[in-house]
Amino acid sequence: MSLRLFSAKSSLSRCFKSLHSCSARAFGAGAACLGSVNLKGRSCLTLKDFSSDEIKKLLWVSGDLKHRIKHEKQYLPLLQGKSIAMIFEKRSTRTRMSTETGFTLLGGHPCFLTSQDIHLGVNESCTDTARVLSGLCDVVLARVNSHSTLEELDREASIPIINGLSDLYHPIQILADFLTLQEHYGSLNGLTVSWIGDGNNVLHSFMMTAAKLGVHLKAATPKGYEPDKSVTEEAHRLAKQHGTQFILTSDPMEAARDSNVLVTDTWVSMGQEEEKKKRLKDFHGYQISMQTGSVAKSDWTFLHCLPRKMEEVDDQVFYSSRSLVFSEAENRKWTIMGLIVSLLTDYTPRIPMLKF
Repeated sequence: MSLRLFSAKSSLSRCFKSLHSCSARAFGAGAACLGSVNLKGRSCLTLKDFSSDEIKKLLWVSGDLKHRIKHEKQYLPLLQGKSIAMIFEKRSTRTRMSTETGFTLLGGHPCFLTSQDIHLGVNESCTDTARVLSGLCDVVLARVNSHSTLEELDREASIPIINGLSDLYHPIQILADFLTLQEHYGSLNGLTVSWIGDGNNVLHSFMMTAAKLGVHLKAATPKGYEPDKSVTEEAHRLAKQHGTQFILTSDPMEAARDSNVLVTDTWVSMGQEEEKKKRLKDFHGYQISMQTGSVAKSDWTFLHCLPRKMEEVDDQVFYSSRSLVFSEAENRKWTIMGLIVSLLTDYTPRIPMLKF
């Protein structure tokens, strides 16, 4: 019996090695290209600043760390001796937990700073804060009200600055979204993502990223809630450059038609509570349901960056097998780890390159 078991294990081992070898050959050229991408020392305020290969490298590193740490149970103290200052002007569950747990898992030390701990731009200027933190830690993640705060921090700091969310962009969320879709579909190229909701920071980040990964993007927003004009112009330019489609509409069903992925977000963000009654009225008809999915492709899935409210998506979709929201939430950790490792080290992935 033990001989048969050993033989079976040997066969599985040979099979795995064969698959690994085929994958390595299939992606060899691409891996060589992405292997030369080096992001060390860069900041990440928006994925608008990152090329197609740079975004793919971030996803590759993230997938690699997830495989080695979660599935192979390896200990990788890649950030040992390093620290991160986490500035939060807005509260968060996923951003805080993913950064704290991820940075610690890699051997580093996270420092959490709220508006009660640090008076950014009030009791101390952003300039002074940036220069002080540059001498005390290795990287700053800031979740702020205004994107201009991040830009000022980045101008004055001598260490990388990461956008943990601003009024204009949410890049670390989009990295998690695309890693989740890559894992589910096996490849990103040719997918159609449909956004149904507010023209907000998350949509802006999709608009700056989708075309670079060969993903078509359709967005339905109520009139008066369209995405930023300058971001829209850049999204059209990127779609033309990369040969993808970018469509804006005010009809949710039109956006959902023939889509692989339906996405939404909160209709009432932090700081918009006084607008809640009006917003709920203006977004009437935008709830994602199985009826919305009936015009999508047969393999359609659902994403939501959380926290979720019933008016945005019903339970039938949210808790269905089509919903990837909890894998998406977990991938916030692996992608922030991948981003930070890429900005602070010369790490090279060990697994074959992901198929984009």
